[in-house]
Amino acid sequence: MRKLTVSIDRFPIAGKFTIARGSRTEAVVVTATISEGEAVGHGECVPYPRYGETVEGVAAAIEAIRPQIEAGLTCEALQNLMPAGAARNAVDCALWDLDAKRSGIRAHLTAGLTRWTPVTTAYTISLGTPEEMAEAAAKAAERPILKVKFGAPDGDIDRIRAVRRAAPQATLIADANEGWTEENLERNLAACADEGYALVEQPLPAKADSYLRQIASPVPILADESVHDRASLDRLIGLYDVVNIKLDKTGGLTEALALADEAEAKGFSLMIGCMVGTSLAMAPALVLAPRARFVDLDGPLLLARDREPGLRYEGSIVYPPEPALWG
Repeated sequence: MRKLTVSIDRFPIAGKFTIARGSRTEAVVVTATISEGEAVGHGECVPYPRYGETVEGVAAAIEAIRPQIEAGLTCEALQNLMPAGAARNAVDCALWDLDAKRSGIRAHLTAGLTRWTPVTTAYTISLGTPEEMAEAAAKAAERPILKVKFGAPDGDIDRIRAVRRAAPQATLIADANEGWTEENLERNLAACADEGYALVEQPLPAKADSYLRQIASPVPILADESVHDRASLDRLIGLYDVVNIKLDKTGGLTEALALADEAEAKGFSLMIGCMVGTSLAMAPALVLAPRARFVDLDGPLLLARDREPGLRYEGSIVYPPEPALWG
């Protein structure tokens, strides 16, 4: 017989994590644990206020389907039972882990990935003054890929330039978190192009991104807040070049795999991203990482304390999880 346990867990962030929408000093996650006999599956999600989620609301949504989970709910049936979002992600990933623990077949094999190899993740530089961001970038300059947070009301061109000066060899990704406007968009994109940024992520609010069709961007554009699951893809054709797949948006690995297939079929490249969570949240996303142009699974690197056992990071290289963690 199955048993569900839901918990709210807190992990301190090392320092402060700041984006255009505000700052945080801890990651608050919801963990779903599903046990069946001696097999135990775990899944973690990070509720996100931007999408109308609260920690308490997500935990309650998981509790609401306890009867179905404990009666033997499958990943396939879950897709119709819950909407895409953090709550479904925790349950879906716990079911994937439970299936792997019961069968002894690693999750990447079930997903069709024959080899699960290490990948290089981006490392995040939080939003701050140009001087603060330059200092942070200089400390991380040996990392091959830096994802840099922008989106302040003014001064982003100075920030764009300051980070490049501090990390001249790194591949840079600019992430505006919906913080730019029609008025400053082209100037900021031009600055990114001048400084050799590889990608610009979600420059405009999702509700206003149709303006991207009116410009010729000198840098590839990545959709984040504008893409959630397969239903959101068609509208993005002609607006974006790359889509950022996050399991907390897709509602788990099951939909993330389907989204990756359809996105590639429609001509999009992929980034595999994350919210700020622990190794348990990153592990399922690593199933998709070998398919991605860019990987942004640095959540545990931003924490003062991770789960035990956690993922193995060597600099910016992240290794597939051991079975004791997930999958």
